[in-house]
Amino acid sequence: MGGVFGVASKTDCSLDLFFGVDYHSHLGTSKGGLAVFTDNGKFEHSIHNIKNSPFRTKFENDIDELHGKLGIGCISDYEPQPLLVNSHLGSFAITTVGLISNKDELIKEVRENSSTHFLEMSGGEINQTELVVTLIDQKKTILEGIQYVQEKIKGSMTMLIMTSEGIYAARDKLGRTPLQIGHKDGAYCVSFESFAYVNLGYTDCHELGPAEVVFINSDGYKILQKPGDKMKICTFLWIYYGYPTSSYEGVNVEQMRYNCGKFLAMRDKDSVHPDSVAGVPDSGTAHAVGYANESGIPFTRPFIKYTPTWPRSFMPTNQEQRNLIAHMKLIPVEPLIKGRKILLIDDSIVRGTQLRETTDFLYNSGAKEVHIRPACPPLVFGCKYLNFSRSKSEMDLITRRIIREFEGENVSDEILAKYCDPDSPEYAKMVEEIRKQLHFTTLRFHRLDDMLDSTGLDHCKLCTYCWNGVE
Repeated sequence: MGGVFGVASKTDCSLDLFFGVDYHSHLGTSKGGLAVFTDNGKFEHSIHNIKNSPFRTKFENDIDELHGKLGIGCISDYEPQPLLVNSHLGSFAITTVGLISNKDELIKEVRENSSTHFLEMSGGEINQTELVVTLIDQKKTILEGIQYVQEKIKGSMTMLIMTSEGIYAARDKLGRTPLQIGHKDGAYCVSFESFAYVNLGYTDCHELGPAEVVFINSDGYKILQKPGDKMKICTFLWIYYGYPTSSYEGVNVEQMRYNCGKFLAMRDKDSVHPDSVAGVPDSGTAHAVGYANESGIPFTRPFIKYTPTWPRSFMPTNQEQRNLIAHMKLIPVEPLIKGRKILLIDDSIVRGTQLRETTDFLYNSGAKEVHIRPACPPLVFGCKYLNFSRSKSEMDLITRRIIREFEGENVSDEILAKYCDPDSPEYAKMVEEIRKQLHFTTLRFHRLDDMLDSTGLDHCKLCTYCWNGVE
């Protein structure tokens, strides 16, 4: 996924920038970066690999050298950024979050129409932020360039562009990722996560709408392009990626997760009788609290995540390493497991390997039954809009592997639609096979309509592609 943060201040902004970016560390897996416009009129930046070390430890020395009144930074899922640019539009720094799903097509088009070249990253990939720069540079102004990017790319692209005068902030065309402006005396900031500036003294000021573009300086912000009419914000932000204290479109992440648990409990009423409800730490915990509150079944923590040294389990690129880390960081509390019937809530089931190991881990610790309730429907389609999964193929999804077992290699959209319908026999057959393969006592996924109702937003504003293939 990734996250971005920017500051425009009348005084030095380096500490606000440092901590604001650090508060996005839960969103990224690969690189961290900071860029400032210094008081002596130069753009300076620093980028570090954060795969094995937290953002703070890599940048705490750099921040002593990066001083200025304007700054942007990011936690990046893959590519190194922010980039420093010198073009016919002047000098600027840029950072982005999103996914260009038609990247190869755009690169080919750019090369055919100009002599532009791209620097290769490791593995032969081209930095998508560099591609964004190339598209922007084809226009006469930065604003026109941003509008051109919004028009040309498929996928999503939210960006911050820092010039010597201020920061352009542009939300993705369909608002798949958020951007919010905060304000305090003498400074404005812009942030992917709304909570990231609260402890820095900022208060909510303005949430950008889909495709909205604003220009921010220390005196305020100016809307350069009004929001579009259509929005498709990523629902998975509430289910998993978003930090509990954040809000998107006025809906708090933690509250939405409580609501999810409530709806799960309402669907489950009198169908199972567990001794306790638990959440897979940490993203399943709030869902489990909502379930426990609604059902009256006690909430417990049968295992505790050891966080001082273990990174998030999705960070390594190797699946075996991810599975090992997911296992190693969960420590059992045997008195809360042995002889008990446990209902366990996780945010989702992707490949299924980690949850199967967690379930076996509970059985080996003495659990009598393990009932699984994912907080979202079965994931059937790989995301085309955001880097929220490292899966290279939809066949990494346990649902698609099982559908292939049932239907063969070539599966039509019509057949997939049946497996997405919670009232169809195909769906029931798939869920039962997942239950058997992953060793669950029972399995019931969250229904799509219940999950969307948990946000309180109009369903048409929420992206559901990974669950039903609807764009």
